[in-house]
Amino acid sequence: MSAQRIVLRSAAIAAPLALAAATAALWHDDPARPAVSAKIVEAAPAIPRQYLTLVQMTGAAETTAPQGDEARQENARLGFARGAPAAAKPFRALTGGGEDHDRALQCLTQAVYYEAAQEPEAGQRAVAQVVLNRVRHPAFAKTVCGVVYQRFDASVCQFSFVCDGSLVRQPMAALWARAHRVAVDALAGHVERAVGTATHYHADYVFPRWAPHLAKLAQVGAHIFYRWPGGWGMPGAFTGRYAGGEHIPAFDASRFAAMAAPEPAIDYPPVAALPERRAANDVGGRMDPTRGWKLSIPDPSETRGALSDLLAAQQKAAPVTLAAEDHSSQGKQP
Repeated sequence: MSAQRIVLRSAAIAAPLALAAATAALWHDDPARPAVSAKIVEAAPAIPRQYLTLVQMTGAAETTAPQGDEARQENARLGFARGAPAAAKPFRALTGGGEDHDRALQCLTQAVYYEAAQEPEAGQRAVAQVVLNRVRHPAFAKTVCGVVYQRFDASVCQFSFVCDGSLVRQPMAALWARAHRVAVDALAGHVERAVGTATHYHADYVFPRWAPHLAKLAQVGAHIFYRWPGGWGMPGAFTGRYAGGEHIPAFDASRFAAMAAPEPAIDYPPVAALPERRAANDVGGRMDPTRGWKLSIPDPSETRGALSDLLAAQQKAAPVTLAAEDHSSQGKQP
């Protein structure tokens, strides 16, 4: 290689290095800039093609689903999946405490309370298990509050209590304390094995159209629990990682003002507007002391009504004589 080419090549290499060094020197003279913390949110995994329709079905509004006794009959006809449910893994992503833990605990307590406050404790633990199962499944959000409040601003929520006005009601202290304890245990790793990897449930007085398409696992209290069919409902499919950054949406009570019961309408005129329909000299049960009227009710001892006449007649009657065969029955109860 000629000397000229070597010099040109060295210059071509040195120029960018010199520019970089000069730029570094300029940055070095600038005041220190604060570090920008950017949270990387993992994109939701693609839903397998065979589950797309089912995911849409489970998130749609139910308009013609059977309810009441008809729903209970349909639920009874639908059989349970064979074998014991595969247990979910303990949820330990928030065992360290902190702000995310506190917010997740609040959201999970709300879900347990408003969805199952009157259920047995096993039923409450099953609801908490469903929430945490969803956190780790690809089809749902990757935070506890994200799962509980998923689609909270839509007409159809994943958990109805966040968009039907239930949050307007003040919780009962004793029931809230129990729901809080259940949520604490769930975030600490408790697993409700009865419902396994369930991601869906409904009350036994409804029969959603998606129920026959999922695997029916168990009924705990008034709730029936399901998992996705096939491999998407087995433990190996729960690959989602907890994302952190728990957020509780602001509750807007004005959204539900129209849902409150209206004041009952008075369909009769006030008393003052009613015309007087009586004779001028008719007291009508009312006293007018300005006319010299005085209340005079006779004492009961001064009256002789039908009852007193009857008693007097009985006292004058001849005593009753029992027949000989009736003496043995005296003093005995019939």
